[in-house]
Order: sequence, then C-alpha cells, then structure tokens
Amino acid sequence: MSTGKEMESISYLSQRQAAEIDETLMGPLGFSIDQLMELAGLSVACAIHEVYKPSEYNRVLAICGPGNNGGDGLVAARHLYHFGYQPSICYPKHTPKPLYNDLVTQLKSLSVPFLSTDDLPSDLSNDFDIIIDAMFGFSFHGTPRPPFDALIQKLISCQNYHHTGVKSTVIVSIDIPSGWHVEEGDITGEGIKPDMLISLTAPKLCTKKFDGSHHFMGGRFVPPAILDKYNLNLPPYPGSSMCVRIGKSLQVDIASLRENYISPALLEEQVETDPLDQFRKWFDDAIAAGLKEPNAMALSTAARDGKPSSRMVLLKGVDANGFVWFTNYESRKAHEISENPRAALLFYWDGLNRTVRVEGSVEKVSHEESEQYFHSRPRGSQIGAIVSKQSCIVPGRQYLQEKYKELEAIYSDESVIPKPNYWGGFRLKPEYFEFWQGQPSRLHDRLRYTPVEVNGKHVWKIDRLAP
Repeated sequence: MSTGKEMESISYLSQRQAAEIDETLMGPLGFSIDQLMELAGLSVACAIHEVYKPSEYNRVLAICGPGNNGGDGLVAARHLYHFGYQPSICYPKHTPKPLYNDLVTQLKSLSVPFLSTDDLPSDLSNDFDIIIDAMFGFSFHGTPRPPFDALIQKLISCQNYHHTGVKSTVIVSIDIPSGWHVEEGDITGEGIKPDMLISLTAPKLCTKKFDGSHHFMGGRFVPPAILDKYNLNLPPYPGSSMCVRIGKSLQVDIASLRENYISPALLEEQVETDPLDQFRKWFDDAIAAGLKEPNAMALSTAARDGKPSSRMVLLKGVDANGFVWFTNYESRKAHEISENPRAALLFYWDGLNRTVRVEGSVEKVSHEESEQYFHSRPRGSQIGAIVSKQSCIVPGRQYLQEKYKELEAIYSDESVIPKPNYWGGFRLKPEYFEFWQGQPSRLHDRLRYTPVEVNGKHVWKIDRLAP
C-alpha cells in the first residue's frame, strides 16, 4: 500500500498522455493490444479478489463497452470465473474484431451467460454482488449514448441503495468511472461513484477526485522507457502481485472482518483412525497446495507460574515418537519447557481453511539427532545459531552482524562448524489432536482425538466438538 507521502508524488496522466503511452507501447515497444488487454484484465480480477472474496461476493456482472475498456472487462470476467466467481456479461455493442470475438468465445466456452440490456433486472443489486463498470475508458469523449446512458443510470440507482445501507452490491470501475471527464472527473456530481477503482498503467487526472474505499493501480507492463519519457513516479508492485493499492489508507472496521469458509465436510468416517496419519495427509495437502512454509507452527509454553507465551517455530520432523523442532536451549521457550515440560502446537493452513492443534509432553531429542540436523543446515544458519544468544538483550543489529562476520572469517576454510552445546532439538509427544476445517456460517468441523485403552490396547477416540 502507498503511504500518504508517496501518494502526494504519484503521477497522474492527462488524456493526451494516456493516449501517447498506449501508442508507444503498441508501437516502438512492441506490445500487442491483446497482450496489454490480457494483463490489464488480470490486474482488474486480482484487485477485485484482494478485497471482495468469492465466498461473500460471488455473483458478478461485467458491463462492457464497445472499445478496449470493454475488452478489459471481458478478460477480467474470464479470470474471475477461474478465481471461483460466477460472472455474467452485458455486452450490448459487440466490437466485430477477431480479438473481441475470441474473448466472447472463451467466455461462452465456460458457460458464462451473456445478458442483453432487456434481460437485466430493474434493480441490479437484487441479482449481483459486484458490478464491473467496463463501459468507457480514458479515450471516451462527449455524452454517453443509448444503451449506455441507461446502464449508467442503473449503476447510479444501485449505488444509491448501497450507500443507504439497504443493498450490499459494490461497483468496480476500470480505469475511470464511465461518464466521468477523464481530467475533470464527475462534472455534474451526479455520476457513478464506485466503491473500487482500478487505474490501468497509471492513474488518470480525474481519479484525484475518486473518494471510494479502494483505489488500485494495475497493468504491470510499464517499461523504464515510458517512466523516463513522462517522468512518471508510480508505486512499486509488491512481490508478484498484479495490482497495488494507492490512494487513502484503508480504514477497516475490525469487528466486521469475517470470512465465510467454503470447504469439503470433515467427516468421522472419512478421517484416518491414527491422528498422525491424518496429520501427514493434511500436511501433504498443504505442500501440494503450494502454501508458504506449511511447517510453520505456533508453539505455546508456560513457565512454573502458569503464564503462557507463544511464538512461531518450524517443524523439522514428525514420526511415531512426535513432533520435532530445534532452538537455543537458553531461550525463553526452553527455560519454560524445563520448568513445565508440556506444550501446545498450532498449525494454520490458510489456503485450505484448516488448522491442527497438538498438545503433549516435551523432551529434548538426543545429542546425536541434534548434531545430525545442525550439520544438515546451510553454513550461514549454523553460524547464525552460534551468534544468536536467543532471547538475550543485544546492543543492536550491528553487533549481531559483526559477530557473524567474525565467525564467517574463522570458518572460511570450510572446516566443520561445531554445534554449540546450548543448541538442539525438542520433541513433543502428542496426547491430544484437534483437526479444524472451516465451514459456512461458522458451523466449522472440529474432530478431536484423545487416547483411550480398549482391551488393553492404546487407541485414539474421535469426538466431534461443537464449533
């Protein structure tokens, strides 16, 4: 997200500059219109998904105009379909060119419905959660003609319901709100007031007057030659994201934050009888889903006085004997384990709507196991383990860096780095498991495993807990 200072210096394009940049991109810089449209539409879909999740805002209507802005809307609708939304298209003035014909064919192959203006309900907010305004872009001049003048009025009526709290439909405009002057904005003050605006390439001058909740920039294709020629200052895109939030900082009502989870049911007859087998199954799912650090887990401990503390650590082994992680034996968590050798682990796999809780007793792993793992780590991590007197106060980051460089020089000959005595592993021996699967309306699945003896044999009892 852009800060206030960054926003003051962000560049805004005039209509002429926006047109020149498009001509340059599709001329000497070698881009084709379909490449730019694909990237623009993907940016729009990504921005929508970042704010309006399909579990809450599923029914989408894309109203597409006759030009490139309409093409961006068609591409966005296709991506939204693959993101899990249910898009519909209103495309009253179909552009008779191969690119647009192909986009229509692609959407129809996905069974995305195309609605005529007569098919649309009088009140769009009854049938749609999101309306994408992809009618007119920065090249539009004059007054909207039929049927777009009536469509714009439908959006205005819909937003008036929404702003009184009666309806929840949101309006998303691509590049500029349709009907606005590209430089002067909503001249009459009676035009579309979208909830979200996605500026493509760079924001246009009119967007300075946008006061909706969400302003994003998309179209991650502007090369340095364009930035230099027009002296553009644009916010950087985070990581691999196709969009970046600009404009005012998002004001969030924490109490209203919620996710309506949609997941397969977690049923007693379908889970493994051994919780370790069930854990491995879910852990494999987390890896297959490409989740970041699926082995990250919250470790909670408590000292002799019962005061709890939690921190994130990485699981480094799991077998019939339990869950293993490694740390400094002089850290706070290690001191608390020495006073109270019990702990709880929590795995959270956001992309799968799953958590696993594990509780049990804790013991140190063998010296040999700690040695073996220590020397399997990258040499930088080995040196870092020696440098860090974990949980102790240090003068500053520079102190740590200097100590690291000293040890790096000492072991520059690639000799074996000795494991410090104060570093090693712990193993939690599980006595309790709980598997949680998020479900709609907060009716989550919770299956608890507890050990019992049956005919002298150790088995796990499975109970369903109320969410």
